[in-house]
Amino acid sequence: MHYELLGRTDAGAPTLVLSSGLGGSARFWTPQLPLLTERFRVLVYDQLSTGRSPASLPDGYRIADMAGELLALLDRLQIHACHFVGHALGGLVGLKLALQRPALLQSQVLINAWSSPNPHSARCFAVRKALLNDSGPAAYVQAQALFLYPADWIAEHSAQLAEDDAHALAHFPQPADLLRRIAALQAFDIEARLHEITTPTLLIANRDDMLVPWQRSQHLAERLSHGQLVLLEYGGHASSVSDPHVFNRVLLDYLTALA
Repeated sequence: MHYELLGRTDAGAPTLVLSSGLGGSARFWTPQLPLLTERFRVLVYDQLSTGRSPASLPDGYRIADMAGELLALLDRLQIHACHFVGHALGGLVGLKLALQRPALLQSQVLINAWSSPNPHSARCFAVRKALLNDSGPAAYVQAQALFLYPADWIAEHSAQLAEDDAHALAHFPQPADLLRRIAALQAFDIEARLHEITTPTLLIANRDDMLVPWQRSQHLAERLSHGQLVLLEYGGHASSVSDPHVFNRVLLDYLTALA
């Protein structure tokens, strides 16, 4: 599994692990890295079968498997305590880590995440699977921005999105593996175990997220014993990219307060 350790190298540096969403690539966190690497030792990684981590995933692949892969990497790097930031699918990985090895996590930030399926997101993922199966990777990639970003941001960043689309298509995973990853997030349901999670948790949600209703983060904040919610007005599903100034301030304020 491809990874990079960035930022501070001194012995006392706190470690921050960044876990991407369905796309799985460390590249997703580019708008955050200049700020975070000044204050943390930052681990970014490409999840298996994405980016620079080619792999064939087995049938029945689940979020628990993704968490296990990250735990194996952390063990190999001798990282025994860290702060965790996960976007969407990456947030589900964080929730699994909090259940599988709670002593590892000093805090977690979950962005537009959820604890169980909901009908709206199921409809969105059904459309994405149909695009991939019936129209192919190019159509899937072209539609991706519609699920991630606000309409006005898409209109103003057409050149950047064209470059992003070309990169995504050039590094597109095997469709069968992507479908297994989508199935894993669709099957994720830890409602019955939320009371077991005691990790300090910030939920960041976007009111204009058209992929995951912001109320899913509100639900987590209400059910987790140490959960708190910050609701952003703008940015869509990926405000870390579309509105990084506001997102970065919220993220850094939370992490700094824990120091």
